[in-house]
Amino acid sequence: MLLSRRHLLALPSLAAFGAPTPCKITRFEIHKCTVRWRDLVFLVIHTDSGLTGVGEATLETRADLAEAALRWLEPTMVGLDPQGAEQHWNRNYYGLSRWRHGAAELTALSAVDIALWDLEGKRLGVPVARLLGGAIHNPLPLYYTHWSASLKERTPQGFKDWAVETRRRGWKAVKWTVPLAGDDKTRIARTVAEVEAVRVAVGNQLDIGLELAETFNLRTTIELARALAPLKPMFLEEPTLRENPSMLGQVAAQSPIPIATGEGLLLRSEFRQLLDHKGAAIVQPDVMHAGGITEIRKIAQLAETFGVEIAPHQCSGPVAHVASLHAMAGCRNFFLEEWEGDDDALYQEVCGGTYPVPKDGAVSLPTGPGLGVTVNFTELTRRFPFKAMNRRATLTK
Repeated sequence: MLLSRRHLLALPSLAAFGAPTPCKITRFEIHKCTVRWRDLVFLVIHTDSGLTGVGEATLETRADLAEAALRWLEPTMVGLDPQGAEQHWNRNYYGLSRWRHGAAELTALSAVDIALWDLEGKRLGVPVARLLGGAIHNPLPLYYTHWSASLKERTPQGFKDWAVETRRRGWKAVKWTVPLAGDDKTRIARTVAEVEAVRVAVGNQLDIGLELAETFNLRTTIELARALAPLKPMFLEEPTLRENPSMLGQVAAQSPIPIATGEGLLLRSEFRQLLDHKGAAIVQPDVMHAGGITEIRKIAQLAETFGVEIAPHQCSGPVAHVASLHAMAGCRNFFLEEWEGDDDALYQEVCGGTYPVPKDGAVSLPTGPGLGVTVNFTELTRRFPFKAMNRRATLTK
């Protein structure tokens, strides 16, 4: 039915339906603290409407660089309307400098992107996952990362006891870092003994991921994989150097256990190289480093075209954990979310109950607008002051 001009003028305005009013970014606020072994860096984007968006820029051992990159971005964002994460991403990555690549730069860009999605969800009154098209995974399955850090003693019996307790708590999948000290033959024997202990204790009730921390070569990775194959680990993570996708392709072709990698890769272009070399069955981008919510979704879609699953890297603060959940909820090839189980109680406390609680090895999306998580940064930074842990992460074989 055609409407006359008189009828059109009589229609209620968009504002009457609760359409968001324009606003502008006024400033960045950065919070830093140190929880256990890592410095956490958070971003709050303020607007003249009073709405804020939260992001996270945790960059292990390099918090100062992440903060500097955020401060570099701040004056280019002040005065802009925060809506339209895609256009801001395009401008911030391609438009501000031809020297645009690097971990610190991408971490800052990612934090801004996460905060802009949070702001947009709050302005529209809907969760970020809904803005992205809705969830097809909810709840989302998890694995308990850095699991061996909670061992009372790193012995076969210690692994057995902790595996039984972990299953009692409802977890279905875990990951730990293999022994890093000693020669490769010794490390392989110790790793097999640890996995055997878990299998003896709980059988196949726990899926097992193993972090190899880029400390093996092609020959010893295959040796380890063949030794572990009867114990059916879920995946071997980062066995060799991430800068060499060709070698990872050779590893994946010969390993009887799926290879997972990608926490240190940035953007689709680097993942394309890995996928072209068939270097992983599971990719692990981090929403804080690989380009934020906007880019990690594209990485997931790229991986899907290669038949590869995605299990995002995530072991940082509450904002990044929840941002990763929202980003993955609508991805068909989503496999598992990495989850820092040792920090659950703290995050739930400082987030006033808005941080999701795992149950039976999975977690449901927050239902509030935006990311749906509210962090008491004053309390978090008071209890866990920033220590600037800019150490050199030395891996000793």
